Amino acid sequence: MPLKYPLIQIPKDIKGSKFLTPITQVQGSTTTAFYSILEPGKHSKIYRHNNCEVISILLKGSGLYGIGQSVIPAKIGDCGLITKGTEHFFLNTSNEQAIMVGFFIGAKDINDAGIEEIEQVNKSKSKYFIDEKKIESKDGVVVNINDVTPEKMDENDGWKITDFRLPISAKNGSSSTLFRARFMPGAVHKKHCHNNCDEIYYIISGYGLAGAGPDRIEVRGGHFHFIPKGVEHWLYNLSEKDPIEVVGVYCKAGSVIDTGYVYTGDVTTKDLEERTT
Repeated sequence: MPLKYPLIQIPKDIKGSKFLTPITQVQGSTTTAFYSILEPGKHSKIYRHNNCEVISILLKGSGLYGIGQSVIPAKIGDCGLITKGTEHFFLNTSNEQAIMVGFFIGAKDINDAGIEEIEQVNKSKSKYFIDEKKIESKDGVVVNINDVTPEKMDENDGWKITDFRLPISAKNGSSSTLFRARFMPGAVHKKHCHNNCDEIYYIISGYGLAGAGPDRIEVRGGHFHFIPKGVEHWLYNLSEKDPIEVVGVYCKAGSVIDTGYVYTGDVTTKDLEERTT
């Protein structure tokens, strides 16, 4: 039986700077997920997204964010919120690829985001780029995941997750919630649904089994997964030694409570033995 909620795999070892949109309206989503790669020394153009806010996390590399009139250093684990209509860019100053995962909230595809190209980044102003300036709240927010306190989730509601953090949410002005979760071996987020919002998640690393409606599918680093609102889903770490690292977004829900979270039951031995092909 084919998957009802298919996984989208990002190819390994992509060469060159690329901008991919693995989740769009094609999968039924009203939020677009993106996967961005910038080679060393490369930079994006300066853009505005006039129809949506942008939420992102830097997974690899380092560089500089330009947000509004501010330019600040960027490092692994930085989570950004860029408000609608704010100019922004990213410059990779590291000697490795810079990889960013993010979301155009409420935009069905890249065109729906209302992208406006402002200009090329002028690299001759590199001394200016080094200056650190504070981002004004009206332009956006940048917070590193390591500076975020883990949430104390209730295991009785299915939250058997080792480390669950919410770097971007309504608390810092977002319409949506960015989460980062770590599942150590044997950890599981049990069966549940979000009745008020869609969810998109990306497997940064690790190996596990995901349930979504009738689907039972093995997931690995590089997989994106779109879960429509109201669909029961879960995630179990199958590895005996390695964690699963996951980042995702609750679309148009500023907190876990706002997602309409409902715990629906344990992941059974039968669930773990099944596979949907």
